[in-house]
Parts: sequence; C-alpha cells; structure tokens
Amino acid sequence: MTKDHVVVLVTTSSKEEAEKIANSLLNERLIACANIIGPMHSLFWWAGKIEGAVEYVLLMKSCESLFDKLSERVKALHSYDVPEIIALPVVRGYKPYVEWLDSCLK
Repeated sequence: MTKDHVVVLVTTSSKEEAEKIANSLLNERLIACANIIGPMHSLFWWAGKIEGAVEYVLLMKSCESLFDKLSERVKALHSYDVPEIIALPVVRGYKPYVEWLDSCLK
C-alpha cells in the first residue's frame, strides 16, 4: 500500500533555511509536505570534537524513488558542508493520505 514512501529528515541552522528548502522541494514536487520542528539543541561529533548547535528539523514526506534528486537539491540549498539527509521507510499509512501523497509527487 505504501509503495516506496519515505519520511526524509533534514536538520537546518535556522527556520528560514528550513522554509527555503521545503518551499523549493514542494515547488519541484519532490515532497508532498514538510513539517518544521524546532528550535532544538543538537549535539554531534564534528572535526574530531563534540559540538552543539541550535537547529530545526524538517520532516518531509516523499518517495524513495525521488530520494536521489531530493538529496541533491537539499545539498544545493543547504548551508552545511555535510547536511543530514536521512530517509526512513513508511511501513503503513492511512489509505486516503497515501493517495493524496501520491497525487502530489512527480
């Protein structure tokens, strides 16, 4: 029922950056919708040490078949050298929502 649907997580440095990425991917029909969550405090390894930053997270609904193009666009629009772009499979979904999702994507 869920074809190759995925939820793609991308962290950003600001709400504005998250909105810019989401709007571009929506206009290009690479995602059906995006949720912007934050601010949040992230801790991570970078350049050999533990760093911390305030970030926002984008939760975007798409298809695995669009992931390569989606990730290329995120990288082109993103301020990070190595942005987090992770796809999680959708195991099941409410049929009317999944049909709507399909109707929004390329």
